[in-house]
Amino acid sequence: MTRYIRLAAAFCALLLVALLVNAARIQVFQARSYDDSPANRRQSIARYGQPRGDILAGGAPLTGSEDTREQLRYERTYAHGPMYAPVTGFASQEYGTTFLEHAEDEVLSGTAPMLRPFPLWNDFTRSQNPGGDVVTTIEPAAQEAAYERLGGRKGAVAAIEPATGRILALVSTPSYDPAVLSGNGVMAKESWERLNGDRDKPMLNRAVRQTYPPGSTFKVVTAAAALDAGVIRDLDEPTDSPDPYTLPGTRTSLTNEADSCRDASLREAFVWSCNTVFARLGVRVGVEAMARTAEAVGFNDTEARIPFSVAPSTFDTSVDRAQLALSSIGQYNTRATPLQMAMVAAAVANGGQVRSPYLVERTTRASGTTMSTAGSRPLRQMMLPSTAVRMKRLMTDVVTKGTGRNAAIRGATVGGKTGTAQHGVDNSGTPYAWFVSWAHGDGDIEPKVAVAVVVEDASAHRGEISGGGMAAPIARAVMKAALNS
Repeated sequence: MTRYIRLAAAFCALLLVALLVNAARIQVFQARSYDDSPANRRQSIARYGQPRGDILAGGAPLTGSEDTREQLRYERTYAHGPMYAPVTGFASQEYGTTFLEHAEDEVLSGTAPMLRPFPLWNDFTRSQNPGGDVVTTIEPAAQEAAYERLGGRKGAVAAIEPATGRILALVSTPSYDPAVLSGNGVMAKESWERLNGDRDKPMLNRAVRQTYPPGSTFKVVTAAAALDAGVIRDLDEPTDSPDPYTLPGTRTSLTNEADSCRDASLREAFVWSCNTVFARLGVRVGVEAMARTAEAVGFNDTEARIPFSVAPSTFDTSVDRAQLALSSIGQYNTRATPLQMAMVAAAVANGGQVRSPYLVERTTRASGTTMSTAGSRPLRQMMLPSTAVRMKRLMTDVVTKGTGRNAAIRGATVGGKTGTAQHGVDNSGTPYAWFVSWAHGDGDIEPKVAVAVVVEDASAHRGEISGGGMAAPIARAVMKAALNS
């Protein structure tokens, strides 16, 4: 009898060991696979079981959370959704997150390690920390001015503070309301399909994720490179430039929209945007010096983040002399985001130095205490300080007596550069209208804002499309709003 009891006890012990081994296998070694299984809704239920932290601009929340009383309880809401969509992105129960909602998801959802002072206690009690808030650098008045003046036309605006790199406005149109994607029902699915099928691509963030040929606005970079390299020493000295200019090694002639570009000085060529002068200057400067200046301000940077990723702006370094000539006037393979061109204007305004742009000022706990701040941003030297002084004169001349008169602001010094970028097969597409600028209020110590505007589908006859006519008034409204803030 005792023998059978021992056998039964041994068998029970074996079953207990097997149970413990299996439990360890499931809870330790296979825990991640179960956590990540699409059939496991516990994480989703926990994620949406409490309100999400807010994204703020100018002290006011751009986001909120609505209690639906369903299993996935809280859905994201947005104030002025279409205006701020390029900043916030969306947070969807079905389609995930984008832009700040994605880059700062740990803070907003309450899962960031800094929000968990006692992680073991949270694991034991299965409690969650409330989501933190994300305070942006956006200036609401500048954002609103950009959005309203674009008026639904296809285009984008980026505005930054030259001395710090703070992004003051980031607008892309046409836009959409992120709230329509927040839930997981039929309406969210239909909205997703509609937005993705829209030919105007309303979910594309044109300010940071779309690159364009910058056209004549890139002449700011070419002029700076020529001055730094000593190819040009006097702004008013003739440049010995032909009109038309035959591209090196080809029979292709480059012409100008403006008159009096033959042998024009750098000042005249910049004010009236003479293609021939700047194409020849680019060739004289050489690809290495041109690339050095372009890359110093951010071109060819594949790792830029603000904190979400930015499409790299490009200046091709494997070009022949004819291609370099076209690249130097913002054509051929030269491409830039509006944010990149705002950085070019900011570098001129800031004495040749440019700060890396950023969108998040600080993150805070639900109690309001600061968790992290932006800190000092990396500094790049695009051009010599003496070159920046002369570039400011050139850009000021564009606004006071050239193609950028529509950007002038009473009580402020404004510098700018217009651009009309050709694109499409044989340049058959509607040209993009560009304007880059900076503004320095008469009572301010330093320039307060640098802006880049691109209008992609300017509603005018081809011959009437220009950066000065289409884009400059938008830039003026944004600069004025930033100066008055």
